Amino acid sequence: MDPELAKKLIAAVDRMPAFPKNVQELLELTRHMDCSPKEVVLVIEKDPVLTVKILRVINAAYFNLRRPITSVNHAVIFLGFNTIKNLSLGVAAIGILPAHNSADFDGQQCLLHSLSCAGIAQQIALRVADVDPMECYVAGLLHDFGKLVLAQYFPDEFKQALEHSLTHATSLHLSLREIMGIDHSSIGAMLVEKWRFPEKLVEAIRYQYGPELKDTPMIACVFTANQISKKLAFGFAGNTCVEELPPSIVTRLGGNLDEVIASLGDLAPMYEEAKKFSRM
Repeated sequence: MDPELAKKLIAAVDRMPAFPKNVQELLELTRHMDCSPKEVVLVIEKDPVLTVKILRVINAAYFNLRRPITSVNHAVIFLGFNTIKNLSLGVAAIGILPAHNSADFDGQQCLLHSLSCAGIAQQIALRVADVDPMECYVAGLLHDFGKLVLAQYFPDEFKQALEHSLTHATSLHLSLREIMGIDHSSIGAMLVEKWRFPEKLVEAIRYQYGPELKDTPMIACVFTANQISKKLAFGFAGNTCVEELPPSIVTRLGGNLDEVIASLGDLAPMYEEAKKFSRM
């Protein structure tokens, strides 16, 4: 990559909006090993909108709960301290996305795709060993955020890549690599690293394509959910190419893409929930 472009990309990531004060407080608090779950709950509950969204995500994801989760404290007990922290940051990230961008890229449709990918990744993770379903939800939610950085700060190059992808029927990440020398997964990883998400979540975003695709449970869930979301046209994030599952993911999930889709059953309720959430 051109060194000058690298500087511009770093500057673009730095110019992305900051988290609200209470979320910055959460980030600062969780940097300390001795912080308690009670302190985290108190910080989250300062923001009623964030609290409502977190509880909505959890109750939609675990729809078969005997009783709905009605408080952040209950959510921490049910899902654990780190999971709630990451979910809080993921939900907060939606709220700071620019409403418009210079590339006229439809951020609302991209968000709907990301929410759908998140919900599907969470459902897949329920049947995969050694992975946290809600962390997969957060990774699915954030996997395309790099596109929004590029649409905002590199609109001409991003438009060109979108047109190239559609004209040549190739994946958008390949078009971006050809035109810019870098794709949105690398930018997205830089962004979530800046936001201090865990390394395995950064890894899931950075290594989600092609030869760099890593064989981890979280990446298997997010990669598959991304393909399903595209195949079923759940939102649109600028990429129409649906990729088949590589052998390592087929082995982890016990089937190819169509077989995984069939095993998940009716995804319409999840998609309807994603549409409602995208409008909140």
